[in-house]
Amino acid sequence: MLSIGDFARAGRVSVRMLRHYDAIGLLTPARVDASTGYRSYTAGQLALLNRIVALKELGLTLAQVQQVVESAVTVDEIRGMLTLRRAELETRIQEDTARLAHVQARLRIIESEGQMSAYEVVIKSVPALRVAELTGIAKTMDPSSIGPVVRGLYERLCTGLDRAGIATIGPALAYYEDAGDDENVVVHAALPVDADEGDYEFAVVELQAEAQVASLLHKGSMDNCLPAYQALAQWIDAAGYRNAGPSREVTLACPEDVDGWVTELQEPVAKA
Repeated sequence: MLSIGDFARAGRVSVRMLRHYDAIGLLTPARVDASTGYRSYTAGQLALLNRIVALKELGLTLAQVQQVVESAVTVDEIRGMLTLRRAELETRIQEDTARLAHVQARLRIIESEGQMSAYEVVIKSVPALRVAELTGIAKTMDPSSIGPVVRGLYERLCTGLDRAGIATIGPALAYYEDAGDDENVVVHAALPVDADEGDYEFAVVELQAEAQVASLLHKGSMDNCLPAYQALAQWIDAAGYRNAGPSREVTLACPEDVDGWVTELQEPVAKA
């Protein structure tokens, strides 16, 4: 017979865990001294303990372990448990791999700049969105070129929505695409709406959902957004992503004082 301490050491578990297994009926001692309460086990019970430890290391819960060791589940049910566990582990690996890339990106930026970035980048998903929009052409992506075009488009868009009696249901969103001539930029000024396509002064379109966007918040006038875009581009490159769609700007706050503006910059990304 083995004392509980010797049995625990042989099975590489704690005495506390053996007591818990006893309490739930998973592994009961071969003998319990009536006067002292001391638990004793046989060497033969090590096989059961080893099976319990092995099943736990696979990530099964104690309830599932107990079903398996007691043969209370079929082979198909065990296969289902392990298939689910495999899926959970694969998801965790993917999440940890993405986390590792983000840590590495932060380290590369610190090494290149000698300090922490002033911006925090997060990866998120964005849902599909129905918007009313107008488009225009800007000469470059420079804020001095984009700004006047965006402002003019929004003035016309708001006027058109008022005439159509359509209310907006979310924050303003601007996005940009190459005009295809290696120079100009197509500027889209959009406002979320709950409306069908119609004969309006503007287009009603469905913006596709994005599974992954790299996002950061820019505070202040969009005339000064270039450092934020540079930081976002640097992070995307350092984290091993590539751009996978048009850049978006979502206006979260726009008080009269431009220093209080808050704009979310979004870049759809995919692994490089």
